[in-house]
Amino acid sequence: MAINPDKLKLVKDIPFKAIVFGIARVPKSTRVFLGGSDFKVYEADLLAAKFEPKELYAHETYVTSVALTGNTLVSGGYDGKLIWWDISTNKQIRSIDAHSKWIRKVVVSKDGKFFASVADDMVCRVWDASSGQKVYELRGHEEKTPTHFLSMLYNVTFSADGKYLATVDKVGHIVVWDAKTGSQLATMEAPVMYTWDPTQRRHSIGGIRSVAFSPNSSLLAVGGTGKIGNIDHLEAKTRIEIFDWQAKKQLNEFTGDKAVGIVNHLEFTPDGAHLIGAGGAGEGCLLFIDVKEKKLVRQEKVGMHVHHFTLNEGADTIFSVGHNKLAIHDMNGEAKPKYAWLGA
Repeated sequence: MAINPDKLKLVKDIPFKAIVFGIARVPKSTRVFLGGSDFKVYEADLLAAKFEPKELYAHETYVTSVALTGNTLVSGGYDGKLIWWDISTNKQIRSIDAHSKWIRKVVVSKDGKFFASVADDMVCRVWDASSGQKVYELRGHEEKTPTHFLSMLYNVTFSADGKYLATVDKVGHIVVWDAKTGSQLATMEAPVMYTWDPTQRRHSIGGIRSVAFSPNSSLLAVGGTGKIGNIDHLEAKTRIEIFDWQAKKQLNEFTGDKAVGIVNHLEFTPDGAHLIGAGGAGEGCLLFIDVKEKKLVRQEKVGMHVHHFTLNEGADTIFSVGHNKLAIHDMNGEAKPKYAWLGA
């Protein structure tokens, strides 16, 4: 089913008391799990008549990511911990001191068998989803930038076929790995997304914040921001680059002319026809790229800095989270969406 970004419409706008960094959704439902700046993990129904998030458990500091497979939820936070939670019994399965520095992202493989986590210790670790045992760890990113500041390992993703992993960092370094063996397959660079200011503040900012494989695993998209003039403000244009990773070649680059800030999350639609991005600065944005036509076809302000989103099964409904807000956008063109995929 092809989506139509021209029909994008806000269906529901939900205030929230904290910044939400991560969302995971139970398939074919609006039941979601959220993690954010108040250190807590919540369960909620986004289409409930009254939005009443239920607190499940807490980390010692920011919860930066949540991922779900079956009844197993895993959350990661700035405390370096990964917490396994059984959503059917509402009980903790295990807590692991997974990283020595801030965890930036936790993702689950498409078959649900593995979780991968990345953190500012510049290590990616892959975990068995059921046992919690570490399968292997990947080290392909430098701990410091070329100007001797500490770097950050922002994101990781699995390919849809489960064969590959990709990791991305602050200085724009990209590594693609063999997900079975943990061997390094390719490296690429997106240096425009990293800004170093040697005079004003002697400070670095930016980096690749988002990464996604196309459904056939041939393309790799990364998102961030362009060169920043004033490092105290996210004034640069949003930026997305698409690579043929096997050829180690950049194919396309897209800069927002209406949207500024950082692209925090990217997802290809299941048919591979579109690439959806989200992020922004204060006003936030949703971005839509027609992959075949190689065009940025829509840039939509959404009223919040978006940190993460998830798509429904048809990829025509977007559930996004960010600064003190959650939102549902729809592209099916109906005034009151029926959500047939929910059986409603």
